[in-house]
Amino acid sequence: MRCYIPTLLLFSLICCLVSLPVSAAYGSGYLALQRAVPLSHRVEMDTIRARDRLRHARFLRDVGGGVVDFTVQGSSDPFTRGYGLYTTKVKMGNPPKEFNVQIDTGSDILWVNCNTCSNCPKSSGIGIELNFFDTVASSTAALVPCSNPVCTYGVQGAAAQCSPQVNQCSYTFQYEDGSGTSGVYVSDALYFDMILGQSTSDNVNSSATIIFGCSTSQSGDLTKTDKAVDGIFGFGPGDLSVVSQLSSRGITPKVFSHCLKGDGNGGGILVLGEILEPSIVYSPLVPSQPHYNLNLLSIAVNGQLLSINPDVFTTSDNRGTIVDCGTTLAYLVQEAYDPLVNAVNTAVSRFATPFISKGSQCYLVLTSINAYFPPVSLNFAGGASMDLKPSQYLLHNGFQDGAAIWCIGFQKVQEGVTILGDLVLKDKIVVYDLARQQIGWTNYDCSMSVNVSVTTTKDEYINARARQTSVSSSKIGTLSKLLPVSIMALSIHIIIFMKSPHL
Repeated sequence: MRCYIPTLLLFSLICCLVSLPVSAAYGSGYLALQRAVPLSHRVEMDTIRARDRLRHARFLRDVGGGVVDFTVQGSSDPFTRGYGLYTTKVKMGNPPKEFNVQIDTGSDILWVNCNTCSNCPKSSGIGIELNFFDTVASSTAALVPCSNPVCTYGVQGAAAQCSPQVNQCSYTFQYEDGSGTSGVYVSDALYFDMILGQSTSDNVNSSATIIFGCSTSQSGDLTKTDKAVDGIFGFGPGDLSVVSQLSSRGITPKVFSHCLKGDGNGGGILVLGEILEPSIVYSPLVPSQPHYNLNLLSIAVNGQLLSINPDVFTTSDNRGTIVDCGTTLAYLVQEAYDPLVNAVNTAVSRFATPFISKGSQCYLVLTSINAYFPPVSLNFAGGASMDLKPSQYLLHNGFQDGAAIWCIGFQKVQEGVTILGDLVLKDKIVVYDLARQQIGWTNYDCSMSVNVSVTTTKDEYINARARQTSVSSSKIGTLSKLLPVSIMALSIHIIIFMKSPHL
């Protein structure tokens, strides 16, 4: 009967693994996201388009553990929710100091204003108190020397330099809209809350040393106070992004996800980790690109493919399709925009009155948009389709003569890049899987909790729950407390079995 021992051992191990949560190689944590513009602000479409143009001029120029869980506040509606910008609070330095930074998937690095900045804004028109990082006041801060590999990294929109006289690595961002920032690279602690178990008592404070930018000079639009923040938190795919820095050391997985709530007060979830949902479909990222480029193949309205030459979506120096949660609206090249609008007009001609308002196609609607406006599908490589409900491509813009005004949120660009912003990304789980070089999505009620998983080096999966409360949190089951007891019981069982006289 000795041959039964391996079978019994395997059976006992399986029982342990099935009956207990899987242990986590990572922890998890959270930071809070807030709107950059107060919800009471109302802005016009022209203002939103102008803001997006400035942003695109910046991020399109290329010069050169555990689940970390962020709560999201805000909405993609530019008319009633402000600019559609999102910020989070990060703590850095020793003692820790808090900074309000804008979330940006179109750039790589995290940078904040230095206390030595000569022309950084001193106040903000969006209701936040600006803070400045002091490299002298932080006992753990260190200037990055010339020998550090960061001085050779090709960062989006940035050119790294080195000053041999002082042996410190510096950077310059020069944007096409005329604005820019320059500063020095600093190494210091970034703080976050690690969630190791199912209850809040399992939460621990954690930190990791990262390299970030400390801005000493700014120009152009960045000097304005109307929407000033403490800096920008880059979630791009580059080596210097916080996602890449933490994942390269095994602190977090090389994947992040968000779910942006589109109705009510907005909000949502943003995690450094993979949100799991069975209906998520994936499309491969275009390789060797500085942004999150996908291969958009076709567009369908009400299930009917539009007559669009797919070559207009092919990725090149000035073409392609970018997924960017930092852009409020969505932008289509003219060759795709015109057929889309014509198809929508045809579908609703008997139920809504179309008209042009400030360059946008709008409609007077007397009933629910869901009753008559058709669904739109964006079809990508790999067989993945992004299905848009009317509320994900239309914007409510007030009332006229008792009828609601709805406008197509897609904006036409004569030539260039198609950009999928918050308008179409809201009410969806979106997963940026950098390890597998793919992006996935599915429609989802972002006010609900989500399952979060990270992949360890052994390809084990850790289930988690992220709840949207005042602060979103990812709850990860842990085996660490129960595993020693299970191993002890299993060992005693094997010893008794081996000493049995019947063996």
